Amino acid sequence: MDGLSVAPLVDAAAWDAYVAGHPDATPFHSRAWCEAITKATGHKGHAFAAYDTAGAIVGLLPLHHIRSPLFGQALVATGFAVDGGLLADSDAAAAALAAAASALAKSLGVPSIELRGGPLPEGEGWRREDGVYAGFARDLAADDGAELLAIPRKQRAEVRKALESDLTVTTGRDAAERRDHYRIYATSVRNLGTPVFPRALFDAVLDGFGDDADILTVRDGGRPVASVLSLYWRGTVMPYWGGGTADARRLRANERMYFALMCHARAKGCTRFDFGRSKLGTGPFAYKKNWGFDPHPLTYARWLAPGEMPRDTNPNSARYRLQVDLWKKLPLWAANRIGPLIARGLG
Repeated sequence: MDGLSVAPLVDAAAWDAYVAGHPDATPFHSRAWCEAITKATGHKGHAFAAYDTAGAIVGLLPLHHIRSPLFGQALVATGFAVDGGLLADSDAAAAALAAAASALAKSLGVPSIELRGGPLPEGEGWRREDGVYAGFARDLAADDGAELLAIPRKQRAEVRKALESDLTVTTGRDAAERRDHYRIYATSVRNLGTPVFPRALFDAVLDGFGDDADILTVRDGGRPVASVLSLYWRGTVMPYWGGGTADARRLRANERMYFALMCHARAKGCTRFDFGRSKLGTGPFAYKKNWGFDPHPLTYARWLAPGEMPRDTNPNSARYRLQVDLWKKLPLWAANRIGPLIARGLG
C-alpha cells in the first residue's frame, strides 16, 4: 500500500522515539502504558508499526488482547485507556495498520477490535461509534486566583467552602499514598456497583510513568476521604482514577481535590487540565460541565467479524442492572477480593 509495510514493532527505542516525536501521541500510545497493562493484567500486547520504503516508522498501533469469560474477547487500542488508537503520519499508514489489526483478529479468532481514538478506519467490518462519550478539557488559568474565577459561580461557591474547611491535601507516589488511594477508589467503585481494577494496575502505571504520574489525596483530620491518580503528558494533567468515600460529598472533598490538582499541576508546569471522558446524560457529565468544561463528542471505531456483536462492558446496560445492584451490597473485603478478577477482563 503506497510502498508501505507493516510489521510487529520489537525495537523499544524506536517505539519511544516515534511516540516522542508525534504531535498526536497520547500516554496510551506509550510503551510505559502498554507494558504496565500487560504486567498488571497478563493481557498480551501486540504492537504494529508501519514503515516507509526507507525503513522509517510512519505509523504505530499498540493493541491488547483482552480476554474474559464474562465479557468475551477483543483487541483493544489500548487496554484500560480512554484514548489511543491509530497513530500515523498519513491516511495510507493508518489504513495499513487497520488492515494489519483486522488480519491479526482473524488469525487469533478474536471477534472485535476497539479503537478509542485516532483516525477512524473505513472499509469492511469497520464502523464508527459516537453519541456515547464526551471529553472535557480546557487550559489552566495563570494562577490560583484566576483559576477560581474561571469556575462558574455556583460551583465556585462550593470550591470556596471546601477551601475554607479543615481539609488537608497530600501528594506523592509512596506506599502510604498508594494504599490510601486504592482503599478510597475501591470503596468508591463498589458503591457505584462496579468491580475494582487490580491494585497491581495502579502500581504498574505509577512505576512505569515515574514522575509523570502521582497521587493527590484529600484528608479530613488525617483520614483519607478522596484521592486521585493522575498522569502528566506534554503539559496536560489527566486525573485518571479517582474516587471518594461516603463522606466526601458532605465534606466537599472532591471540590477540594480537583481544585488542588489544578494548582498542583500548574506548579509542575502544566498548562492544561483534561477532565477525562464521561457518558452523555450521566452525573459525572453534568459535574464536569458545572466546573466550566465544555464537552466535545468522542467518536470511536470498532471492527466486527461477520455475524458478531459488540461486547457489552457498560455497567449502565440493562443486562447488568441486577448485578450492579447486588454488587453495591457486597462487603468491601469481598468486593476487593472478587472485583479484580472480573475487572481485569473489562480492558
